[in-house]
Amino acid sequence: MRLYIAEKPSMAREIASCLKNPKRGNGFIETADGVVTWLVGHVLQQVSPESYDAKYKNWRAEDLPIVPKTWKLEVRPDAENQFNIVKKLISQADEIIHAGDPDREGQLLVDEVLDFVGNKKPVKRILLNALDEISIRRANENLRDNAEFFNLKQSALARSRADWLIGMNLSRAYTLAARRAGNDSVFPIGRVKTPTLALVVRREREIKNFKPVDFYNIVAQFEHANGKFVAQWKPKVTGKFFDSEGRLIDKTFAESYLQKFSTAPKVGTISSYKTTTKKESQPLPFSLSALQIAAGKLFGYSPQIVLAAAQSLYEKKFTTYPRSDCQFLPTNQFRDAFAILDHLQKTADNELKILVDHADATIKSWAWNNKKISAHHAIIPTTKPMTGGLSTVELNIYNLIARNYVVQFYLPHIYDETVANVDYKGENFTAHGKVIKQIGWREFYIVKKSDDEVAQILPAMDTGDAVTHKKSTLKKSTTQPPAHFTPSGLVQGMKEIHKYIKNPAAQKQLKDVQGIGTEATRAEIIDDLIRRGFLTVGAKKILQPTDKAYMLIDALPDEMTYPDETAIWEDKLHSMSEGDGTLEDFISGQVKFTGELCAKAEIAKFPVAKDTYVCPQCKTGVMVRRVGKKGAFWGCSNFPNCKMTCEDKNGKPNFEIIKTGETYPCPRCKTGVMIRRVGKNGAFWGCSNYPNCTMTYNDENGKPDFRG
Repeated sequence: MRLYIAEKPSMAREIASCLKNPKRGNGFIETADGVVTWLVGHVLQQVSPESYDAKYKNWRAEDLPIVPKTWKLEVRPDAENQFNIVKKLISQADEIIHAGDPDREGQLLVDEVLDFVGNKKPVKRILLNALDEISIRRANENLRDNAEFFNLKQSALARSRADWLIGMNLSRAYTLAARRAGNDSVFPIGRVKTPTLALVVRREREIKNFKPVDFYNIVAQFEHANGKFVAQWKPKVTGKFFDSEGRLIDKTFAESYLQKFSTAPKVGTISSYKTTTKKESQPLPFSLSALQIAAGKLFGYSPQIVLAAAQSLYEKKFTTYPRSDCQFLPTNQFRDAFAILDHLQKTADNELKILVDHADATIKSWAWNNKKISAHHAIIPTTKPMTGGLSTVELNIYNLIARNYVVQFYLPHIYDETVANVDYKGENFTAHGKVIKQIGWREFYIVKKSDDEVAQILPAMDTGDAVTHKKSTLKKSTTQPPAHFTPSGLVQGMKEIHKYIKNPAAQKQLKDVQGIGTEATRAEIIDDLIRRGFLTVGAKKILQPTDKAYMLIDALPDEMTYPDETAIWEDKLHSMSEGDGTLEDFISGQVKFTGELCAKAEIAKFPVAKDTYVCPQCKTGVMVRRVGKKGAFWGCSNFPNCKMTCEDKNGKPNFEIIKTGETYPCPRCKTGVMIRRVGKNGAFWGCSNYPNCTMTYNDENGKPDFRG
C-alpha cells in the first residue's frame, strides 16, 4: 500500500481528488492509487522541563540552564486520535509519500512522526507548491527520495531545540530576576521574539529623543548654448558649519555663498559630462514577506490578515504555496504563461487588465532562475481561472500577486542617466538627468515615482563647455524622525535585519541573510507580542511598546536584544538546510549561549515594583513574606546572596528589628547577640538581652562597628 501523509486535511483532500476513486474513511481517504491521511500541523511537541526531572516543576535559578541529554517528544493531547490513525496506517504501508508543506517546518512535522514511530519503510517526497490539479499531477509524477531533504529536517530540528533552550531557560531566568524586584509578571523570552520587540522599543526611543535639525543647500540654474538646467551645490569645505552627516546647518554661512554665486563674473565650465545606460529589471514575484509588506503599505493590512488571505487563495487553488521565502520561478513553469495570462485577461479588474493586455508571453524575465529555487518558488496565480466568490481582502491580495506575475512578461525599463559637473567660482555643482530609452514594464505597472524618476532632461554638452549662472536659490530642509513601526513595517525590519545589526563587521556579512524568523512565523511573532501585552496597536496601525516591554528590554543583555546573534543563527540554519553545518555543533553553541545568559540574569536589574518593601541591606531585592516553622517572617528576594530577614508585624516587615543572617555575640553580657535596629537617628546595633543589657554600637555598612 502506498500511503500519502499530508500536513493538513485540506491538502490531503486535494491530493486524493487527483487519484482514482477517492472514498472517505475515518481520518484518511482511500483511493485506487493508495491511501491519503493527514496530520494537523505538529502533532508532536517538545516535552516540558519537568518531564525530564520532576524538580524542574519549581522555577529555581540554581537549576539553570536545563539541557536535555536526550531530547523527548510527546503527542499533543488534542491530536492523539489522528496520530493513532496515522501510526496504524504507517504500520500497514509498503511505501510512504511525505506530503508536508515544501519548507523547513513542513519537512520536520512529517519526518518527526516517522522517526517517533520507528518507521523503516521507504519514503518519497512530493513537493506541492500549488494545489490545482495540473500542479499536483506534475508533482506526483516527479517524486524525490525523502533522504534528499535530511539537511532541511536537521535545520528544522536545530531551530526547534534552540527555541526550547532559549525559551525555557531564559524565560525562567529573567522572570525569577523580575520577581526578585517584586514584579510578578512572567517574561517570555524568545530567540526571535525578543530582538524583534527590541527593534520597536529602540525605534520609539529614537523618535522620542529626536531633535529636528534645519539644514541648507543651494540650487543653481545654469544656461548652456543648448538649454538651461539646474544643479546642486556640493560644498568643498567642512567643519563647524556642517553636522556629522555632512549637512550644512549654518544659514549665515549658506547665505554668504548665495551672495557670492550671485555676483559677477557669472561664467562657469562643464568639468565633466557622463552618460551611462542603465537597465531596471522587472519587479520580482512575491515571497510572503514581500507580499505582506506591499499589502501593508497599499491597504493597511496586518501581516496575519495577508497570510490568511494568501492561505485561503492557495486552498481555493487560485494561487501557489503562500509561505514561500523565494521570489524566483522554475523555468519549467514558464510553459504555463499562456494559460495563466489568458484567464487573467478574462477575469482581471481594469488596471490589471490593461497590464495583461500588453503583456508578451514570449518574454522571459530574470525571475525564471532554477538556481534560486529550493523547496518552493514565488507566489503566483495558478492555471485555474479565478471564478469569483472572493472577499475584498482576498481579491486585493490576488490582484497584487497577479500584477507581479504579469509584469514578468514585459521588457526591462532602460534609460540613459547623465551626470554633469559644473565648476563655478571654484565650487562644484552637480546636475542629474534622465532620458528613457525603453519604457518597458513601467508603462502600465503603476508605481509611485521617486524624485530620480522625474529628473530633468539635460541639454547636450561636452566637457570644457562654458555655462552662465542665471540664479541661485537657498533651499531649507528639516531632518525627519524615523517612522514608527507598523506590523507590515516590522515584518520588513525582520526580513532586512542586517540594517539593525550592532556590529558593523557583522552587518556587512549578514546583508544577504534570510532575516530573523521565517515567512510562516513573522506575523505570528508580532501577534504574540501584542497578545502578551508587550505591544499595542494605535492609530494608523502604529506599534507602541508597553511599560512591560521597556522593562524587559532594559533588563536584558545586548546579546538577547540586538539581532546580531539571532541573525547569525538564522544564517547558520539556512546554511545547515543546504548541508553546511551540523545539528550537534549548532546546539552546542546554543547551550553555551544559554548558560552565559542565565548567569547574567543573576545580576539583571529590574525596577523595584510599586507597593513593595526594598531590602534595606542589599538595596536591590525586595522583602518577601514567608512562613517558617516559627511563623511568618520576611526575607530578601535575593536569598541566598542576601540573607536579610526581619519579623512580621501585622502583615508588614518589622524593620525595627532586622536579622541579617549573620550573628554577632554581645561583647558585654556574652549571652545575647547584637541585633540591627532602626531608630530616629538611623540604623544601630543593640543587644538582644535589652533592657538587661544596654550595649549598643553604630552601624557600619550593615554590620556593628565594634571599634566604637
